[in-house]
Amino acid sequence: MIFLDNLINGISLGSIYAIIALGYTMVYGVAKMLNFAHGDVIMVGAYIAFCGLQYWGLPPVAAILLAMAVSTLLGITIEGLAYRPLRQAASLAVLITAIGMSYLLQNLALLIWGANPKSFPRTFINSATFSLGELNISSATLVTVLANVIIMLGLNLFISKTKLGKAMRCVSEDKGAAELMGINVNRTISLTFAIGSALAAVAGVLLCSSYPILQPTTGSMPGIKAFTAAVFGGIGSIPGAMVGGILLGVIEIFGKAYISTELGDAIVFAVLIIVLLVKPSGLLGKPVREKV
Repeated sequence: MIFLDNLINGISLGSIYAIIALGYTMVYGVAKMLNFAHGDVIMVGAYIAFCGLQYWGLPPVAAILLAMAVSTLLGITIEGLAYRPLRQAASLAVLITAIGMSYLLQNLALLIWGANPKSFPRTFINSATFSLGELNISSATLVTVLANVIIMLGLNLFISKTKLGKAMRCVSEDKGAAELMGINVNRTISLTFAIGSALAAVAGVLLCSSYPILQPTTGSMPGIKAFTAAVFGGIGSIPGAMVGGILLGVIEIFGKAYISTELGDAIVFAVLIIVLLVKPSGLLGKPVREKV
């Protein structure tokens, strides 16, 4: 029974990582950029949801929608101001800019909300538990896993069936050819950042509902682990983000439960290294051949 409890907790945590990993994998798949400020967009979304409920008296659904709207605008702003001017620059310049943007968001949050940790309200998700024999599953776990499945299915349908989704696939394949075909590359990349940032807000609320401590560094480690999940599953692959996120969450919980609480994070990254040594493109990623 303890094994099943740990498995369910791992799937729940992995679902959060998977939703966050979508932001990384979509941006990399379309724009070929690593947005390391994505974890801090999670933190901003969680703070907006917290303020909506705690200070502004909004109902939970309205607070989440407000957090998604603010995070979407933030993602578009970050892309337009920080990344778009560097689209033709060396990858190292983009990486340094992303790290700088991450620290900027953390320090702005420190100035606005202060350094003291906030206790995230439990009223976002009902604290009820459901029993299956001797197994107890919290409503937060059910909502998190269900949200992950719905988001993954919806995103796959959006990418494969809609005109904007097909435009994103075209830009991912070849920006120059897409532009010649009349696709607005800048708008498509901005749309990718917008979707990833909106999902980051959802992930921030789910994360803080399960682990209810909110502070300016809340998104840092989950963001790094979600990036690890995206690489683990195959960065650029939406199903890979889901598989990588869930596996990473399960590995982390089992590592902490059966090996060492202190070494839980180290075990996660060690597994990633082993996977990349065996399959550098990730579990569901495809090797990319570059013409020279």
